[in-house]
Amino acid sequence: MTEPDDATSSTGRGDPIRVLIVDDHALIRRSLEMALAAEADIEVVGEASDGQEAVELADRLTPDVMLMDVRMPRRSGIEATRAIKASVPSTRIIMLTVSDEEEDLFEAIKAGATGYLLKNVQLDEVPQAVRGVHEGQSLINPAMAAKLITEFANMSRKEAERPPQLPVPRLTEREMEVLRLVAKGMNNREIAKQLFISENTVKNHVRNILDKLQLHSRMEAVVYAVRERMLEIT
Repeated sequence: MTEPDDATSSTGRGDPIRVLIVDDHALIRRSLEMALAAEADIEVVGEASDGQEAVELADRLTPDVMLMDVRMPRRSGIEATRAIKASVPSTRIIMLTVSDEEEDLFEAIKAGATGYLLKNVQLDEVPQAVRGVHEGQSLINPAMAAKLITEFANMSRKEAERPPQLPVPRLTEREMEVLRLVAKGMNNREIAKQLFISENTVKNHVRNILDKLQLHSRMEAVVYAVRERMLEIT
């Protein structure tokens, strides 16, 4: 798992992180629920067995975080993610997958997912993953991050005739330096070492970037910057 870093928890210390679990296998839902139930700062507010039910419950419950299976009947996890991010944009979505197949993950991130967990993950890692995305992390390893950014850069080049959406928020020179290193998959510690600044200063820069772009996670910020040609990825 990556370290906690970016945004301050929106619910605060007194309010639990509200989680919705979505998987078409009851045993997996039960295992995830058990992994989260013992955590005082996490509350499972509902479960869904397919993508359509997930969309309906998300609209009604507005969870902070969703654990979403990729492949389900009626509506896939990727289709459901796209719909949920349109109607409940503040919800962070973690995709659950049996393997890190690049095509699925590209589509999931494009749909608005914050990252992914393999289904063979140790159950005691699930609560930390939930906390991480709630705080603004992206659950994507550096190698996959690099592939994703390259893919989005290629998409951006194909849309070169489209003018940037205006107005594009202005970032400071230092914020752009931090964002470029985030795009390389670096964590706060690595960025701090590279720029000769403290980790806390890096956190503040990332928080300012997210505030200016009105986004929730590092990955969303990088994708936005590539799409709007604020970053050139070679």
